[in-house]
Amino acid sequence: MSAVGETKIAGSAPVGSSRIKKKRAPGGGRRPKFDATMQGRLVALVATHPGLTLVELSALAKAELGISAGTLTLAKALKQQGVSRQKVKREQAAPNSNDTAPKPAKRYGYADRHRELTGHGSYLSNVTDAEWELVADLFENHGSGRRPQVSRRLMLDAVLYAVRGGVAWRMLPVEFPEWSNVYATFRRWVRDGIMETMYDRLREMMRQRADRPVEPTAAILDSQSVKTSPQGGPKGYDGGKKVTGRKRHLVVDTLGLLLTVWITTANVQDRDVAAPALAAAKAKYPSLKKTYVDAGYTGAKTASAAAQHGIELEVVKRPQFGNRQWVCGGDLPLFPEAATAGKPFPILPKRWIVERNNAWSERPRRMNRDHDRLPAVSTA
Repeated sequence: MSAVGETKIAGSAPVGSSRIKKKRAPGGGRRPKFDATMQGRLVALVATHPGLTLVELSALAKAELGISAGTLTLAKALKQQGVSRQKVKREQAAPNSNDTAPKPAKRYGYADRHRELTGHGSYLSNVTDAEWELVADLFENHGSGRRPQVSRRLMLDAVLYAVRGGVAWRMLPVEFPEWSNVYATFRRWVRDGIMETMYDRLREMMRQRADRPVEPTAAILDSQSVKTSPQGGPKGYDGGKKVTGRKRHLVVDTLGLLLTVWITTANVQDRDVAAPALAAAKAKYPSLKKTYVDAGYTGAKTASAAAQHGIELEVVKRPQFGNRQWVCGGDLPLFPEAATAGKPFPILPKRWIVERNNAWSERPRRMNRDHDRLPAVSTA
């Protein structure tokens, strides 16, 4: 007999009890949430919406099928039906001859997520495995032939840390080798041209990616005056820029990549360095035919140096548009592009490219000011 106040119903829990017996599968255990019929409906739902994620599919299954299931349950049910989420390789559409819309430029480079955590720290200046494979032979095959006691990659990471962070050689972190060993190795690389060879290889790769010939035919020549630190070394005063320090004479291609570099004191005139700079660029790249310069390189000395090496010299002059303008009829300006008040900023053809290289050089903190005593180290 049951207790007073408690009524039992056959096959059910006592009235007033919150305990409810869950459904069981015929073989024991919990009944699967997706039986054969519901799995078929789930596969049809996935076929209708193939691009949904598991989270989105869970919400859609609850709205369409009335089943609330987690992502693991959905993945298991789909796996039983042989359905998996994979990356689909899209076929490239055939080029349309009538399509004249410009295509977006392909982006190259890397982000922080592409950098691997190495055993000597996770500095952003460290080279990745993919980067090291491109230049490893230049550093590993250089030396006396004996196996180095310190990894060449670790040495290169130390040099890049000093350049990017702007620290003194003596202040390298303890994760890197002794600073004197790093500096001596770097000087040997500079003496044997390893750094320049590395840059030449990477520049050729960039030109190929941009669908340019490996050998450039046009270049831009310009200089940049930078201040020097109290470290010492040769320096001079540039009266035009009001800078006491050194002057970087750069010859770049039409992508802004370096071809040759000359470091002099800031008091040296641009036209005096044009002859050796053009000679070095022509010796390195015989395909060079034309060079763009600014008004600072005008004169017979630069013109004769360019003609001697078979280079066409084009002086890009800045237009003299100011408050005074030539007018026609008293009202209309003779040059419509000069009608703006003040001095507008004109974009000079091909000349702005070298300014972009100057901006790249100022990103590393060691480069925004010449901190090195030796010009050869500054060049490297």
